[in-house]
Amino acid sequence: MTDSDAGAMRFAFPVLIGDIGGTNARFCVVRDETAEAGEPFIVRTADFASVDDAIRATVLQDVSLLPRTAILAVAAPVEGDDIPLTNCPWIIRPKRMLADLGLDDVVLLNDFEAQALAVVALGAEHMEKIGGGEPEPGAARVVLGPGTGLGVAGLVHAFGGWVPVPGEGGHVDLGPRTARDYEVFPHLETLDGRVSGEDVLCGRGLVNLYRAIARADGRQIALTNPSDITAAGLARSDTIAAETLDMFATLLGRVAGDMALVFKARGGVFLSGGIAQKIVPALKAGSFRVAFEDKAPHNALMRRIPACVVSHPLAALAGLAAFARSPAGFGVETQGRRWRV
Repeated sequence: MTDSDAGAMRFAFPVLIGDIGGTNARFCVVRDETAEAGEPFIVRTADFASVDDAIRATVLQDVSLLPRTAILAVAAPVEGDDIPLTNCPWIIRPKRMLADLGLDDVVLLNDFEAQALAVVALGAEHMEKIGGGEPEPGAARVVLGPGTGLGVAGLVHAFGGWVPVPGEGGHVDLGPRTARDYEVFPHLETLDGRVSGEDVLCGRGLVNLYRAIARADGRQIALTNPSDITAAGLARSDTIAAETLDMFATLLGRVAGDMALVFKARGGVFLSGGIAQKIVPALKAGSFRVAFEDKAPHNALMRRIPACVVSHPLAALAGLAAFARSPAGFGVETQGRRWRV
């Protein structure tokens, strides 16, 4: 059974909410319509054979708070009854979850729909501004998240509520512009002959970019871990890592600016996820904003659009909790994405 009328939608509590990415899965329980999300359970997806096993080992250990509904954000397009994650071997099977986990209701959203919901749910205290003017109330917004992959979603205000617009914007083409780009790009590892945003603007993309810069200059590849490259780049202790972080910020600014143009996002562009939070100094150094605004003939428009890093460590869960408590405030289409007993 499916529902498409958000205004009539309600969920039975307690509600299990989950943010399932390629590397980590985060779960917590919302007790009722007035409660905040409970203490989170954070697990590595590689440690469990399935999402069902992860939920059993964490949430379902507390028998006093057994959920009746699950609202899960997954890093994959939600199509059909078997949903394989893009960057993880888990396959989400909602019908099996209903039968095996004692649930009455399962709703699946794209992970960046949840990030878009979080932009509305979180206050200014959870935003680190990276230039631009003030957001226009009710104007469209964009969320980007470099993490295991590159997630992108839009958020538009219509019919009295906020409507998240999921997509696969992280897979747009990314090409060279500067002379240095033309030296580095031939050395990037590609997928089927093209460079997408996700080939560069994510954890493995940092490594890809670092290797390409080293190869372009005929230098030794000394670092192979994204966190090591980030740390060395911020400390300026490794010249290749420093350039990698600078180029990463520039390329992220270009893609973020492109997405802002697509949605005319005068409500702001929001960078989510752990990588963005860790590299705030690099994003504030200037190259991100210069690249973001360099969109002739719309430079003036771009200068007014604010960009922010979402600093809340569990932003997606905050967005899902807001949706669980008040689904009528969000135009989330659940047809084909909701399963009930």
